[in-house]
Amino acid sequence: MLGSLAHVVRHHLAALRMLLVFTVITGIAYPLAVTGVAQGLFPYQGNGSVIKDNRRPVASALIGQNFDLPLRKGQTTAAPDPKWFQPRPSAAGSTGYDPTSSGASNLGPNNATLIGTIAQRRATVAAFDGVRPSSVPADAVTASGSGLDPDISPAYAYEQVNRVAKALALDPATVRGLVAAHISGRQLGFLGQESVNVVRLNHDLAALRQR
Repeated sequence: MLGSLAHVVRHHLAALRMLLVFTVITGIAYPLAVTGVAQGLFPYQGNGSVIKDNRRPVASALIGQNFDLPLRKGQTTAAPDPKWFQPRPSAAGSTGYDPTSSGASNLGPNNATLIGTIAQRRATVAAFDGVRPSSVPADAVTASGSGLDPDISPAYAYEQVNRVAKALALDPATVRGLVAAHISGRQLGFLGQESVNVVRLNHDLAALRQR
């Protein structure tokens, strides 16, 4: 009886020691090591890719946002501001780009509601940017899976150049050059597609407007 009890105690103590060892390794040492590497080698990414204006945090390059006109009295839906490059639509939250409601619409490609929404968006974007509906890129009318994607295609960014330049009384060539400078290539040269981070683009556009 005593021998069996001692055997059980030894097994429990061994399990407890393993628990403590792996708690220290995976719960303390590993997180500290990863945090140390991130802060030492990639401080910008490790701290959330925060965009600052005069040392004041204004946005994150990882999370898209709306660039709308202020709501007027009686309005329930904000209108896009023609002075800014617009992001793709977002299904995250009631007004889009809500980090607490990240997700997609979950509507399939044959869903009548989605088809109608895309057609309406295409007409709206075409009228807003002054282009033909057939030339509106797919990302201008469809949301990303997370609803927080800050990137748009170069095609959609270039489509907006003339509208932004006209609204700000800037040379279209200057605005087009700003877009070209913000085009990111495929990851590792072959993953994904070229993209433009619209949050970074608008941040630099604001700096351009202040010159």
